[in-house]
Amino acid sequence: QVQLVESGGGLVQPGGSLRLSCAASGIISGINAMGWYRQAPGKQREFVVSISRAGSTRYADSVKGRFTISRDNAKNTVYLQMNSLKPEDTAVYYCNAQVGVLSSWGQGTQVTVSP
Repeated sequence: QVQLVESGGGLVQPGGSLRLSCAASGIISGINAMGWYRQAPGKQREFVVSISRAGSTRYADSVKGRFTISRDNAKNTVYLQMNSLKPEDTAVYYCNAQVGVLSSWGQGTQVTVSP
């Protein structure tokens, strides 16, 4: 099993920046890819960004050019740098790890973008 712990959420004004972190522990050698999803109030959880074991990245159109995913293999941690934040980015952000056909999820971290 893989355990994921997110951190770094908070309240930020429009146009501001935040960096989220997701630390993985457990059987991390089996992780194929990691990424971030988000869920706004009253909406379904949606894909934001992912990074494969080989380093390939994929972004949702809504965050391209503003968000950047990166990873530190030595720390088993992935980061999500979020710039030029908009009110519509407000959501609970969840870290995800793909291990084969299984998904592991973190507990989520709240990001609120408001004046």
